[in-house]
Amino acid sequence: MRALKLFICAVAVGVFPIAVSAQHETAQDIEDGGRAFRNTCANCHGPDGDQVSGIDLQRGIFRRAKTDQDLVQIIRTGIAGTSMPASSMSVAQAEQIVGYLRSMAATKRSVSAGGNIDRGKVVFDGKGACTTCHRVSGTGSRVGPDLSNVGQLRRAAELETSLLDPGKDIFYTNRTYRVVTKTGQTITGRLLNLDSFTVLMLDSKEQLRAFDKTTLRDYGIVDTSPMPSYKDKLNAQELADVVSYLVSLKGQVN
Repeated sequence: MRALKLFICAVAVGVFPIAVSAQHETAQDIEDGGRAFRNTCANCHGPDGDQVSGIDLQRGIFRRAKTDQDLVQIIRTGIAGTSMPASSMSVAQAEQIVGYLRSMAATKRSVSAGGNIDRGKVVFDGKGACTTCHRVSGTGSRVGPDLSNVGQLRRAAELETSLLDPGKDIFYTNRTYRVVTKTGQTITGRLLNLDSFTVLMLDSKEQLRAFDKTTLRDYGIVDTSPMPSYKDKLNAQELADVVSYLVSLKGQVN
């Protein structure tokens, strides 16, 4: 990781807001760091990094860390006497997470700050017609990803982006799969399993479909998202409400 000059903006009650320069790692470093953060850190810190009192990773606010190396050290060795555990991460892996944290701090705060969860659910179920593709706590369609615990997996800013520009950042596991039979029929849907011989998927009509690869002319991931943009369908308040509702979904996937 390239060295990054840090500026201490303020010190209050042992909490340090850290402003950083414009230097960044590669996009791949940040993506890998984000994946590691979601897998190992988000359970306690939350996807937005603000679930531990006195710490807000999205705004670069930490209790002890003053430099990148402080953060790397904390990620790897933990903090004695606290709930922050040590990890088996290498220095390079910890540095990728730090790069992702800087990326979080550089990302604008979501409009969800002014959102209302109850109103968001009404828009989600009604005007947004989101349950025609998505499922929440056992209710809705299985065509799209189950959103029952999306609030544990995605940041508010990421959810907002998914609503406004669905094709910008698609989770690999959420991508649409397409097969073309030798007779020319095209079927798209959600991939359930893929091995050397078969493709198992849930098609756009929620029907389970299994294909022998020898019967297919073509098959693979679709790079575009079938989800429509809500940029011109929801006003700013409705968008904020829906994002707030999605952030609140932290239950079990059904």
